[in-house]
Amino acid sequence: MSGRLREALREAAADVPAYPVHDRAVATARRTRVRTAAVVAVVLALVAAAPLTVRGGGRTAPAPADPGGAALPDRLGLPPVGALRATDRPPLGPASVVFSGQARGLTGLTDEDGTVGIVAADADRYRNWTVGVEVPAGEGVLLSPDGRRLAVPDRSGRHPGVNVIDLVTGATRHLPSPRSGSSMTDPAGWAPDGSALVVRDTTSVNPEGSAAVNTLSLVRLDTGRAVRLLETTQVPVFGSPVAFTADGSRLAYQVGDKVLVSSADGRQLSSFALPAQRALAGKGAWLPDGSLALVVRDPVTDRWRLGRVDVEGRELPAPALPTVSGVTAIRLLGWQADGSAWVVAYRPEPNAPAFSTGGPLEMGERTWYQVVRSIRVLGLTPGASAPATLLTAPDQVLAVDVADAVVRSGRVREADPPSGLGGRVWWSVGLVVLVLGGVVVYRFVRRRRSRG
Repeated sequence: MSGRLREALREAAADVPAYPVHDRAVATARRTRVRTAAVVAVVLALVAAAPLTVRGGGRTAPAPADPGGAALPDRLGLPPVGALRATDRPPLGPASVVFSGQARGLTGLTDEDGTVGIVAADADRYRNWTVGVEVPAGEGVLLSPDGRRLAVPDRSGRHPGVNVIDLVTGATRHLPSPRSGSSMTDPAGWAPDGSALVVRDTTSVNPEGSAAVNTLSLVRLDTGRAVRLLETTQVPVFGSPVAFTADGSRLAYQVGDKVLVSSADGRQLSSFALPAQRALAGKGAWLPDGSLALVVRDPVTDRWRLGRVDVEGRELPAPALPTVSGVTAIRLLGWQADGSAWVVAYRPEPNAPAFSTGGPLEMGERTWYQVVRSIRVLGLTPGASAPATLLTAPDQVLAVDVADAVVRSGRVREADPPSGLGGRVWWSVGLVVLVLGGVVVYRFVRRRRSRG
């Protein structure tokens, strides 16, 4: 190469702008780190969200508010470990069943059996709610007729009353006690249209608290206005919850061995005493013809049947329904158009102390947790030779309530209860993954910066 050519090339190279190799390399590395961090964040978010769609944690789509598709599951499972609560997102929607007892998932860290399981109206989505004390489903924890709301006693100790949980919206409303000085308030029955709730208050009558009165009141949910139905030193037993007629104009309840019938405005219409081994049948006690159903135990055969009386207590021909054997008691949930009845049957605990003594149990003692092994829901069909089993439950599921809409529909679906871990576990796992992922990304960026 000649000297002139070398000089020309040198001059041409001098005119070309220099490429900032180092600066461009640093900028590219920074962009790569930012993109990597963004991708990692997206992936972690997807990992955290994905478990919420699995069966054990509940599906993301809430059940429709219309209970038209509601059906009774043919078997119950237990709430998954870490199950979502009744008020967690996404909302559950209307429920078909609530249950309680002493099985896994229904007990807390103490010896109180205060958790209730909740099953969606149309699918096996499970939730739970902790009351904190032993309150059996169907007696002190009550599902509204349409399955949309759950009434539970408020045992927080701040303000006596009842908590009404809307399973469609996830909102919780505190319904204050209508009785001044009440120390404890429990739900005792839903009006058929869900517009009112009967509550039972316990109020001390002396400073020592050794004596108390119990008050039944009908409280409207929209205004809070209360109508006093009864005040007594006895607690309504076994026949609770209160039974309403279909139009809500009359209600029947049991106090001791007496059944009382009142109007919705608080007027007492009639009352009558019950013989031994009989009790008001339950929330479905009113028949379409205006008579009342009783549960009747034959002390010789230990079989249970449904009897019938008028509102004055006069015996009427009993429904032609099969009897139930091998149980401590039955409780009537309601009726279908063809005259079939759905009842809860309480299977006995063989080793219960009350049975080992050989003495007869009082009617109000027959659904106590300590004398029950498990429950079933049975269908009693006119003319049938035996009851049909509609729902089974694991041992130590000891109480159940079924939405009136489900009972009236008569629909039963094949169930597949969830297993594995619940949504709250997956939420926790997702949160931990996000935090750890953030720490990893942060350290990675700092390390690269220190090297740069």
